[in-house]
Amino acid sequence: MIQLTATPPSALVDEPVHIRATGLCPSQMVVFVASLKDEKGNMFHSQACYQANEDGEVDLEHAAALGGDYVGVHPMGLFWSMKSEKILVRLIKRDVMNSPFQVQLKLYDLDVPSVRLIESTPVASLTVERWYVAPGVTRTEVREGRIRGTLFLPPGDGCFPAVIDLFGGIGGLLEFRSSLLASRGFASLALAYFDYEDLPTTLEKLDLEYFEEAVNFLLRHPKVLGPGIGIVSICKGAEIGLSMAIHLKQVTATVLINGPNFVFTNFQEYRGQIIQPLPCTSHLLSRNALGLLEFYQSLGDPQAEANKPFLLPVEKAQGHLLFIVGEEDRNLNSKVFAECAIEQLKSNGRNNWTLLSYPGAGHLIQPPYSPLCYGSWVSNLPIAWGGEVIPHAAAQEHSWKEIQKFLRKHLIPVPTSHF
Repeated sequence: MIQLTATPPSALVDEPVHIRATGLCPSQMVVFVASLKDEKGNMFHSQACYQANEDGEVDLEHAAALGGDYVGVHPMGLFWSMKSEKILVRLIKRDVMNSPFQVQLKLYDLDVPSVRLIESTPVASLTVERWYVAPGVTRTEVREGRIRGTLFLPPGDGCFPAVIDLFGGIGGLLEFRSSLLASRGFASLALAYFDYEDLPTTLEKLDLEYFEEAVNFLLRHPKVLGPGIGIVSICKGAEIGLSMAIHLKQVTATVLINGPNFVFTNFQEYRGQIIQPLPCTSHLLSRNALGLLEFYQSLGDPQAEANKPFLLPVEKAQGHLLFIVGEEDRNLNSKVFAECAIEQLKSNGRNNWTLLSYPGAGHLIQPPYSPLCYGSWVSNLPIAWGGEVIPHAAAQEHSWKEIQKFLRKHLIPVPTSHF
């Protein structure tokens, strides 16, 4: 009897699933198909062809895919190789608390290759639940003074190391990374800063005092460990995260995913001091072969600009910095920007930095097993994010572990021995 198993059948999205098919004929050719529907009704699919071994088994931990959306031994390939039926659609979990993504796994016999899979009947199927929040994690909406966001707390009495989670220029409030961080033991504040509730609908300026309020709010919470907090940030959020690390001594660990080392698009203000942005050079903006806008060259070379008033004084950051770079980022020239920041730190005698640079990874480095989003719509513009499927997936898996190690190292005080 043919059986398809997935262990565990219900887990957090950053946990691997062990997929096996048994009861096949020796050397039988089969196709695994994975699919899910997001909360907006968009369908995502992947498929890969395998050959059963002499015992009639296919174990994705050891078997190599022979074709389909990936080739080779990739136990979680069916998850990270999913693509949307519609072009330029990004997979984003909106409701992290009440429902998981339901991933349908189906196994098809490849004996009759002329029959389209969608028209044939699978020989086995099952559903895998992929959650963004662990049991016991609590979610609280935050409306404290000007602050708007969501606080996720791990189960238990605490106290917990705390982070602020910042996304980029798409606006609104994304919670999926914060809920996962809380599931891994961090008090995590998903912080909105425009286009959410009563915040400005467009981003005209960045008032760093808003983010300072968020830091102080988090440190006042009775379940937050302190004395410092961390930042996890990407793109425009990483510009903000770096500025917070520079200006706020309470920020002791900052994760900067594909961000700049300067102010761009919108000016920053902090306690009366204004930093003007680096202007975008529109003639360096390009479209790729798919018609997607690539911004990664449009900011030119910030180091070459006279006086460089928009460069952030990264050497003033007192905490530790983790730069994460996708070398195939087509939105920002993030590798160059990270290298410039590190040179700035080195020239000032600072060694409070770590660089993780991933060949083949694109801009949207997300938690593990998330499908690569090469491009998507942002404010009615088709934006290229870049990346190659297999190396991007490897970067997501590796960086997620390193982010957690980095945050724990710099947010949890080392006990002192008393003799």
